[in-house]
Amino acid sequence: MDPIRNPYAPGAGQRPPELAGRDEQLRAFDVVLERVSRGRPERSLVLTGLRGVGKTVLLNALRSQAVRKGWGTGKLEARPDQPLRRPLSSALHQAVRELAHPEAGETDHVLGVLRSFAERQAGADAKLRERWSPGIDAAPVRGRADSGDVEIDLVELLTDVGGLAADTGKGVAVFIDEMQDLGPAEVSALCAACHELSQSGLPVIVVGAGLPHLPAVLSASKSYSERLFSYQRIDRLARPEADRALASPAAQEDAAYTEEALAAMYAATGGYPYFIQAYGKAAWDLAPRSPITVDDVAVAAPEADRELAVGFFGSRYERATPAERDYLRAMADAASEDGDPVGGVATAEVAAALGKKPQSLSPARDALLKKGLIYSGERGRIAFTVPHFGRYLREQG
Repeated sequence: MDPIRNPYAPGAGQRPPELAGRDEQLRAFDVVLERVSRGRPERSLVLTGLRGVGKTVLLNALRSQAVRKGWGTGKLEARPDQPLRRPLSSALHQAVRELAHPEAGETDHVLGVLRSFAERQAGADAKLRERWSPGIDAAPVRGRADSGDVEIDLVELLTDVGGLAADTGKGVAVFIDEMQDLGPAEVSALCAACHELSQSGLPVIVVGAGLPHLPAVLSASKSYSERLFSYQRIDRLARPEADRALASPAAQEDAAYTEEALAAMYAATGGYPYFIQAYGKAAWDLAPRSPITVDDVAVAAPEADRELAVGFFGSRYERATPAERDYLRAMADAASEDGDPVGGVATAEVAAALGKKPQSLSPARDALLKKGLIYSGERGRIAFTVPHFGRYLREQG
């Protein structure tokens, strides 16, 4: 089949041609936007799930909805080694510009507060080259959002941004990807700010996305975070949704799958959106004609597996040290038959597989947690952040 017309998009954060299985989240977010715009109380939103389930894609889709409603939006990706002030300042700068408040003086005041918030990271004695340069012409507003305490400063900043949004009858939405990588002080500050905003009724919401243990990270910071956010677990697609993700783009190109081929694709992908795109692309490129058959899937599967082994699994495995790789392989060995148990495995089982005491493996486990290769959903248990990673390790021997 013509590779130029291949409709599938197995890219990181790249929107697939058919965003199947997320209609409920999209509809619910429309309600949130309307309620907040009208001054109704509504919680911020947190999306959680494994890598490859489409959290970033959904985050971008939600942002597009907010833009269509006339909201100011900004997006950032949290990183373990990067303080929050500068990336959040860039995101809010964009959101304030999108709001297009009619009073230039009001906008300049908020931009001045934003500038003070950002520049506080460098410190008062910082050299010019160390200061943030966001392209804001407004003068810094001293004594507002620049105390140095990120919790106090963030509350003050978002309060001012929320007031500006309220004047326009719209709102501001901040989208944070990889939210679990925020530092403890920044998580605490974000929760405190969202709490203050919800009490004051200002039209500012935070939409975060992260790994399955993100709710535990938020709860450990502020006990009220369980009531502060609406948590939505983003999981693999059910069979009808997975079929739609494959068949609908193909139909747009006057192609189709046989029922047996769709069943084989679901068995191979497990319904994970990233895998659906990867296998769909391989099946399209290698199938001689439409409809794509179960034999075409059998031919394409090894090609898709090779691509995933290099780009999806292999790139992550290469980030691990030899000791960390031993730990990962032991996790796979200690896991269930397919290497991907729902609840992960006990750290004691991993230690037993390696013939060592659990305490001696703490450095390797902690390093893998920081690298985002594994996560701990509950005390004493760990799991892979990447679906089918255990199966990949077992196949590698």
